[in-house]
Amino acid sequence: MFRIALPAVLLLSALTSSAQPAKPLNSALVANKWHAHWIACPGAPEKDLGIFYFRKEITLDSVPAHFWVHVSADNRFLLHVNGQYAGEGPARGDLFHWRFETIDLAPMLKPGKNILAATVWNFGTRAPVAQMTNRTGFMLQGDTAAEEIANSDPSWQVMQERGRGLAATNGVSGYYAAGPGEKVDGRAATWDWDAATVSNASSWQKAEAIGRPATREAQDADNNWDLVQDLVPAMEHRQVEAGKPVRFEGLSAMPAFPAQPLEIPANTHVTLLLDNSVLQTAYPELVMSGGRDADVHLTYAEALYDAKGEKGNRNEIAGRHIEGITDEFISDGGEQRAYQPLWWRTWRYAQLDVTTKAAPLRLERLDGWFSAYPFEEKASITGDIPDLKKLWDTGWRTARLCAHETYMDAPYWEQLQYVGDTRIQALISYAVTGDSRLGKQAITNIESSIIPEGITQSRYPSRLPQFIPPFSLLWVDMLHDYWMYVNDEPLVRETLPRTRGVIDWYASHLRPDGLMGRVKWWEFADWTSGYDGGNPPQEADGGSTYLTLQFIEALRDAGELEKNFGSPERAANYQSMIQKSSDALNRLTWDARYGVYADTPAKKTYSQQPNVLAVWQDVAPRAERKAILQRLLASQEGKETQLDGKAVPPMSAMSYYFRFYLSRALEHAGLADLYVSQLKPWYNMLNLGLSTWAEQPEPTRSDCHAWSAHPNYDLLTVVAGIHPGAPGFSSVRIEPHLGSLHEINATMPHLKGQIVTEFALKTHEYTATITLPEGLNGSLVWSGKEYPLHPGTQTLNLPAGN
Repeated sequence: MFRIALPAVLLLSALTSSAQPAKPLNSALVANKWHAHWIACPGAPEKDLGIFYFRKEITLDSVPAHFWVHVSADNRFLLHVNGQYAGEGPARGDLFHWRFETIDLAPMLKPGKNILAATVWNFGTRAPVAQMTNRTGFMLQGDTAAEEIANSDPSWQVMQERGRGLAATNGVSGYYAAGPGEKVDGRAATWDWDAATVSNASSWQKAEAIGRPATREAQDADNNWDLVQDLVPAMEHRQVEAGKPVRFEGLSAMPAFPAQPLEIPANTHVTLLLDNSVLQTAYPELVMSGGRDADVHLTYAEALYDAKGEKGNRNEIAGRHIEGITDEFISDGGEQRAYQPLWWRTWRYAQLDVTTKAAPLRLERLDGWFSAYPFEEKASITGDIPDLKKLWDTGWRTARLCAHETYMDAPYWEQLQYVGDTRIQALISYAVTGDSRLGKQAITNIESSIIPEGITQSRYPSRLPQFIPPFSLLWVDMLHDYWMYVNDEPLVRETLPRTRGVIDWYASHLRPDGLMGRVKWWEFADWTSGYDGGNPPQEADGGSTYLTLQFIEALRDAGELEKNFGSPERAANYQSMIQKSSDALNRLTWDARYGVYADTPAKKTYSQQPNVLAVWQDVAPRAERKAILQRLLASQEGKETQLDGKAVPPMSAMSYYFRFYLSRALEHAGLADLYVSQLKPWYNMLNLGLSTWAEQPEPTRSDCHAWSAHPNYDLLTVVAGIHPGAPGFSSVRIEPHLGSLHEINATMPHLKGQIVTEFALKTHEYTATITLPEGLNGSLVWSGKEYPLHPGTQTLNLPAGN
């Protein structure tokens, strides 16, 4: 997007409109009585790169209380009303679930003439991998007869923007799947596309109707977009700073820009590095005046790199350079021109490289428009854990920046909704915000990716199919997690039958002895040195301890769902498979020499991951569970160690990601008091200056990966001990693990209100003060004893040493 800078009052209106709730779809539209058209630019490319403006004038006698419209586009749209931001979208989906946004235009309307204007773009073959597509098109449908004066049809005008394109390259090395850098040539751009009067009227033409909008229920639709309403709220859209100057070239002194305007003389090259101090996701907006033909490159990066291409301490600047996605803006010499890419960027560091020509350029300002899912942080935790606030804030920032219209593994590098990441992200959302809408979207989106064989794709939406079969199992677990936290039985009932294809596909790959055989595609488990490409060790015909255990976890979760909502026969069959596979693991991969499970029956290699799962999934005998965890925590990669006189084999170590499962195993085995001592990897990241949690230990590609943000969830559930006590969070179970801590106070949101817990050590006992909202009962578990909890506040004195 680029536009003339808006007055402050209009910016305020933009912020207000972006937070509006979605309106239910009008019943006539549910019945597929859509009167609008999908429209396009006549003679323009249908599937190739193209950026277009659509506009329509409507006249109103007065402004109604609401003016609801339903809007969609392929790939994307940006909607303005009378020059003001009204909304954007659609949220990503596939063609059979093509989303439309519901927007109330009333706050931006006025009596008399009103201009509705949309930027619509298609990035063609360079679109993000998460962007699925049919062809370029735009659609706007009024909700009722009163709003149908706005319907998209040939009365709308359209023109193709010739002043915009894409950067030649993405400017990054390593796997990159997000959107491309963009190029805006202000000299050829249309600046008044959303204004009351356009200066180049001859460039506009009547839009071409290319089909009728239709929901999925329609019969014989004449296009490939099966519309469904987007049920997640509009993304947060607020103005933020872009950073402060920390390094410059080509100037006599450090400038104050962007806090103050910066004058750059003619025929000058200037480089200015900005540091935002923390990572953010935002639409950058650079406002410039004068300086015709000046060329500005704006580069975004999570971190700076040294001469070896390494990041090191993220706070260090000396001897380091920037690499990353770059947008290019060429000034047309106009006043107060606002340049902005069509998609948001991710950066801690941003660098301006400015080359002026014959005229001086004035950089007026550089701001950001923060964009992310509008989560509201409702949980909190305080106590005597070192740097607890830094740990919490860094984790929450990571979770937020990885949540937009879908969850994302990494906001800079991929922006794809992977199941392994998303399971953890959804749990963080439930516990910290109580908002389950993005989690529900994830479950249904991943369900939409199921192929005839019965398994899901590893990430979805995605225009490039990718299969990680273990992630299909984690999708089953995601549904079980949702069932425990969210009171939404209809979704669980509706989705449960789709889990059966996943279970049956895996069951068909079991070996006769009960261990998992070889399966197709990428059997990713964890990023660790002993796992080639993330794949756990296997033998020629399979026999992976890890993959067998992950199947057992999905069988347990699916079995509970079947028992409550589905087939008792399936639940019994799942239990039989669990027993057979568990017996096989204990018979074939348990290594009594070391007291741990080997990776395969050959017992040549060992790793921490399957031993974590064996404890958590009750495969390991109860008497061995604590010892197994103690041995794996004492293990080292590539070196045999000793623990209490017993040899511990070299074991492949867990990544940040898999330590989520370690937390569950520690709690399950009664060792959760060790949890705080396991936070060293996160303290190490803080010491490296990271403001979000990285994908994996150094060297890491991504500095922001939400699968590493699980300490926020762990602190609330393992340390403070707050869990659903029954499905739908209909009761609460509080079982804290304080270890040597003297004080922990935590709050977790619930549908009925806030759950508040306070634990303070006084001499030889803890005082526990617990407040439950009206209508919520539960229990407190302490030193093996259970205490009933009721709504309201209750205080208990508990012996130290839990």
